[in-house]
Amino acid sequence: MGLVVVLLNVPVHGYDLLADPLGWVLVLIGLSALPVPQQRTVRTLATVSLIVSLPVWVPAARDALNVTDDALAWAAGIPEVLTLIVLAHSLAGVARSSGDAPAGRWLLTARTLFVVVLLIPPVVLGAHLGRLVPAAAVFGSLTLLLMVVLLFRYAGRPWARPADPVPAVRGE
Repeated sequence: MGLVVVLLNVPVHGYDLLADPLGWVLVLIGLSALPVPQQRTVRTLATVSLIVSLPVWVPAARDALNVTDDALAWAAGIPEVLTLIVLAHSLAGVARSSGDAPAGRWLLTARTLFVVVLLIPPVVLGAHLGRLVPAAAVFGSLTLLLMVVLLFRYAGRPWARPADPVPAVRGE
């Protein structure tokens, strides 16, 4: 659900009622239950995304970032995209090792699309194709939407569920 909050934007007087920092807190809570091998890396990247999203949530800071330089706005999104690349890659590995090849392929597709999302802005900005920046933003949002759909679709799969805790043995 945290990524849904990050994806959606409900602006009121310049503030997003579905604040991205809240979304990243929810992502961190959800990550604590995910059985992924790169758990620490994903949690660290999600924490950095949370920290970066705090000042960017303030309208004056966000507007200054967007007006000052498109490259700075892109740089502020790097932790978020890296988090999603590592998460998709990690979940794809878990799915594939559990025998769920179709889920693994879809998650690897999402990972690849996030890599493209990460690389498009430097290419577009470096080539002075500023008119393509909105298209790149739409592509990024659609890729995030794909990831949200995949996470909801695969949430009930056995490989995506938290491991059962081992009952504690009490000594006498």
